[in-house]
Amino acid sequence: MPVTNHNSELLFGGLMILAYLLGSIPWGLILGRIFSSHDIRLKGSRNIGATNVMRETGALPGLLTLAADFLKGAIPVYLAVLLFGAAKAPADILLSGIALAAFLGHLYPLYLKFRDGGKGVATAAGCFAVLSPAAALVSIGVFIVMLFAVRRVSAGSLAAAATLPAAIWLTNDSVIMLAAACIVAFFIVIRHQDNLKRLVAGEEPEFKLRKK
Repeated sequence: MPVTNHNSELLFGGLMILAYLLGSIPWGLILGRIFSSHDIRLKGSRNIGATNVMRETGALPGLLTLAADFLKGAIPVYLAVLLFGAAKAPADILLSGIALAAFLGHLYPLYLKFRDGGKGVATAAGCFAVLSPAAALVSIGVFIVMLFAVRRVSAGSLAAAATLPAAIWLTNDSVIMLAAACIVAFFIVIRHQDNLKRLVAGEEPEFKLRKK
């Protein structure tokens, strides 16, 4: 049952902290070390995200990283839904705040001294899979189409990020959630600046799994 008493503010604050702490867990770094004993930040693109883990250590740790990064966005938002209700005013403010806390935790992880965070795509997908499943499905669908069309994960990620605000606009009536989607899309694009430059120059490498 949604929380409606004065304790909701304390619960919200606690969930914000929990969401950020969960988002900060560098699963790519952890799983990279477990499966290869290497620091993934010194390999490939030097990013702790699932794509670099998959390229450098193999499909299994990459997929585990993808799932873990997705869940660290989905879990705190799902807990917020259980406590505060569906994403309708005024609960949409609380849920969007929790989602942004988890997302920013991934980008600026406490455990890595706010540096070396990921690009946020999988964590954002987890957040919006709970906030707005329909919009998340649209963006994920765009990602998959672009990935198979051009075989560049960055192209799929950028296309999905650009699609998210429009998908939210078409499937929801929450301005707050739309604002959250715009913030997420902005940060994802910023995190992909180097990839975008390489895409424009035709120098972005194709996605290929590491050969064992």
